Amino acid sequence: MSGHPVAAVVCAFIGAVMFAVGAVAQQRAAADVGEGEALMASLIRSPRWWAGLFGDLGGFGFQVAALALGSVLVVQPILVTALVFALPLAAHYSGLRVTPVMWGYAAALSLALAVFLVVGDPTEGITNASWQRWAGPLGLLIAVVVAGVVAGSTVKAPTLQALLLGTSAGLLFGASAALTTHVTELFGESITAALTSWELYAMAAGGVIGLYLQQRGYQVGPLSASLPAFTVAEPLGAAFLGLTVLDERLRSGPVGTVFVLVAVLVMGIGAVRLSRAQAADTDSPAPRDIPHTAETASNDN
Repeated sequence: MSGHPVAAVVCAFIGAVMFAVGAVAQQRAAADVGEGEALMASLIRSPRWWAGLFGDLGGFGFQVAALALGSVLVVQPILVTALVFALPLAAHYSGLRVTPVMWGYAAALSLALAVFLVVGDPTEGITNASWQRWAGPLGLLIAVVVAGVVAGSTVKAPTLQALLLGTSAGLLFGASAALTTHVTELFGESITAALTSWELYAMAAGGVIGLYLQQRGYQVGPLSASLPAFTVAEPLGAAFLGLTVLDERLRSGPVGTVFVLVAVLVMGIGAVRLSRAQAADTDSPAPRDIPHTAETASNDN
């Protein structure tokens, strides 16, 4: 399964680029939707948005191929560079610039995410946990999502709105991921068992609402705010439910666990700092590069 490392690297890089292109295309499409317009109704009529969605699907296909051809230790760190690829693309199409500080935060976040995914790779746990075991942790996660959405709808700063909505969307996608294995097993047993299970509808609801919040985050603020938050929150949400509900355990041991915790801290700080760096660059007054002469003053009047 890991006998083609070069092919795995190539597939992983192609997947990362496709994820980046998909995110940028979706963000550009969402940003073109007016505040008072129906977001999803407008997006499904946008060829650019569909191109972005197909970019995501293509990236997922290359991710699967890369993992089939090579080691997780090689593939996952490459896949998370999608964030680094997305920044210059988004900056190019939005007319903004990627500052050295933003590059530094993006690199640190990507490295920390790679450490979290590789070092913190959990053992397999149970898949058919009872709803009583799901109730507390899933309820807590949903409460965090609701708090993020409420806060995101009340704050005025677009970058903070995008960060909160991206975080909420990522947590919901993480919850859907945690439910996916059991739903797949239920379909293997019988369609009736799957259709009568609460897990199927919870997984679908998490995916649909998460998709809406993700696009809403793309609409209200820059990609450098919503995409890092989404990228971090998705594996954290899945890991939280895996550890608290599904009896998964980290393989890393005491030393590795320290690295995982540090990685989580760096991811959180990196996502926030990256969005703030973008906000500072976006909010900088344009006249700083143009001398405010008497002629420009008269034009202002």
